Amino acid sequence: MDTLLRKKERKPEWLRVNLPSDPKFWSTKAMVSDLKLVTVCEEAQCPNRWECWQQGTATFMIAGDRCTRACGFCAVKTAKPFALEADEPERVAEACHRLGLKHVVITAVARDDLADGGAQHFANTIRAVRAKDDSVVIEVLVPDFNLKNDAILAVMEAAPEVFNHNLETVKRLTSLVRSRAKYERSLEVLKQAKQMAESLGNKTTSKSGLMLGLGESVDEVLVAMDDLRAHGVEVLTMGQYLQPSKNHLPVVEYIHPDVFAQLKEEALQRGFIHVSSGPLVRSSYHAGDFSPDHQGS
Repeated sequence: MDTLLRKKERKPEWLRVNLPSDPKFWSTKAMVSDLKLVTVCEEAQCPNRWECWQQGTATFMIAGDRCTRACGFCAVKTAKPFALEADEPERVAEACHRLGLKHVVITAVARDDLADGGAQHFANTIRAVRAKDDSVVIEVLVPDFNLKNDAILAVMEAAPEVFNHNLETVKRLTSLVRSRAKYERSLEVLKQAKQMAESLGNKTTSKSGLMLGLGESVDEVLVAMDDLRAHGVEVLTMGQYLQPSKNHLPVVEYIHPDVFAQLKEEALQRGFIHVSSGPLVRSSYHAGDFSPDHQGS
């Protein structure tokens, strides 16, 4: 496949985003501040936060804004975390209610300082959101919990509709890109979560994501797709890596939108039931476009 990869010092035209103009953006920002919540939209410097917040949607980051890991791609700060806030699940539930969300994404920093990696806090938040409105589709984007079975089970017992854990990059680059993470461990987390959901009688869709532009080859991306499918993953996101600061890993290549389109077709041919692939796609971008009850490409 012709990769059409471009090495550029400046961002290409297709990576430009419009600044917010809709009052909905500012009201959402004010509401998040009022409830003392953290969003990955801001912490991870998501390029789509203007668009999503103007639509009144957000991805909530629980368990604080300090991560115990120092991944080379991530804008979230690394520091000793504060204690968990017991009322945070209720505040997230209230935010979902005020925004009138139909699909909420709940993510978190890695909390290796906690015995369960923050898994019970995820479960508490899922249950709080569902208690407020049981029609909301709940998607969790979790760390690897160091592959602790009890931690994964705690999340799966709360029955999220979508279980997301990002592979992030190809096998060869994992040690460079992801602090303390392992390629095989992430695959196993996804497999175990899917198997646990089935054993509990819950219908949970498994999801993962890849960043491109870190120096991977197309063949390596295709292998990662095959590995994800072999571990039961059904939904895939692929987007362009953007360097958050000069202290983070540099962008090796800007991937042309045509390549993202080609990779989407490759993924669909491999059996993924839903694929989002494009330069500005992020793991929770337009997450609500996929509904577990309405499968589509």
